Amino acid sequence: MEQQTYAHQLAARFSKLALNDIDTQSRTAVKKLLMDYLGVALAGSQSESGKIARRFAKEHGGKPQSRLIGDNARVDMNVAAFANAISSHSIELDDIDVLALFHFSPPVFSAALASAEYIGANGKQLLTALAAGCEMMERASRASNPSLRNRGFHTTPTCGVFGATVAAAKVLRLSKDKLVSALGMAGAQASGLMEMYGPSMQKRFNPGPTARNGVTAARMAQLGFTGADTIFEGERGFLKAFSDETHADALGEDLNKPYELLIEFKPYSCARPIHNAIDCALDVRGQIGLNVEEIERIEFARHPDWARYHQNKAPRTYHEAQVSLPFSVAVALIEGKALLKQYSDRNIRNPEVKRLSEITSITEDASLPRGVSCRMTVTLRDSRTLTSQVDYPKGSIQNPMSDEEMRAKFESLAEPVIGGKRAAALVEQVQDLEKVADVSELMKLTKVR
Repeated sequence: MEQQTYAHQLAARFSKLALNDIDTQSRTAVKKLLMDYLGVALAGSQSESGKIARRFAKEHGGKPQSRLIGDNARVDMNVAAFANAISSHSIELDDIDVLALFHFSPPVFSAALASAEYIGANGKQLLTALAAGCEMMERASRASNPSLRNRGFHTTPTCGVFGATVAAAKVLRLSKDKLVSALGMAGAQASGLMEMYGPSMQKRFNPGPTARNGVTAARMAQLGFTGADTIFEGERGFLKAFSDETHADALGEDLNKPYELLIEFKPYSCARPIHNAIDCALDVRGQIGLNVEEIERIEFARHPDWARYHQNKAPRTYHEAQVSLPFSVAVALIEGKALLKQYSDRNIRNPEVKRLSEITSITEDASLPRGVSCRMTVTLRDSRTLTSQVDYPKGSIQNPMSDEEMRAKFESLAEPVIGGKRAAALVEQVQDLEKVADVSELMKLTKVR
């Protein structure tokens, strides 16, 4: 018997995946991520990039199918997915995978929620779709990284389009054959470049087309449009086009077994690979006798996976500051925090932040145990040195945020936009997602007050 393509194998799994096939740990992780996504998207919807995305969506027209998070408008489901994905990626507080390569929720959750509201799906359908989409996205990343990232492609959109497509397809109840076609069309739309670090909003944009493209691929397949079933392993398919060193087996590995979703969360408002450095800085800050004015030199050893990234010492906007390790470490040392308020024009102009950023150096150390690992050495003016090494940052599987910390993060982001009463109701619906009869009822709670 001829071996089926990966698209056929994956479509066979996801088309029949039911809520009972998802283990308790993964269900809990997905619901925790849904709460986190909604909080981050609500706050992000009020950012400059989020506002522009919402304005674009409302100008687009179309039928009022799905809700814009942090707004009072309903728009076409494709542009709802587009704008909500941008909002959820606009403040650098969205989730991350264990290798810090991509964000699950902007593409997958935005596509699933827009599709779910369009057809009036219930909470069980949504929960199953979210888990399926996250799994698909991670399988695509495992099959193509780190080569995909090293070649200059951004994993969140390039792999996320497959996750967004599967999530939308599950909500729309596509058959196996139609899901095969949807995956083909997802691959046709895979795109996204790492040329996104700088003063612009470029990084915030990337998940937007991805979520929209996932919805489009699923809906086109539902209407009968056919796509290539060799999209992953074909001669000109996704793997050969995007990666020099592939691991195709990751796509079809253990497809008859439950999939363990490992999702990590961000306590700091910056790129995830910087979080280890911030944890180091907070550790050093707490050591006896440290006064930031006495710091003469800051040295970071980083694993080669990330050593060449995030080196900007003089960010011009908060967009640049959020992907700057020297800036993030400086504000953490001075203020003991690295939240959204720390990434401000005030701190960008702060002479002490500039000084600490300038005296920060980064070197490679391949002996560090993980890709995101880093070791910090601070030399004081009296020649004393203080050191800290962090391999598992706060919010990781090994060093998780508590339920109380997750709830506090959500409330701090959601309440200024929708108020305390509606925020509490939103948490309640997410926690009891299996009992939600219509996802539209959940999404109504995201209206701006």
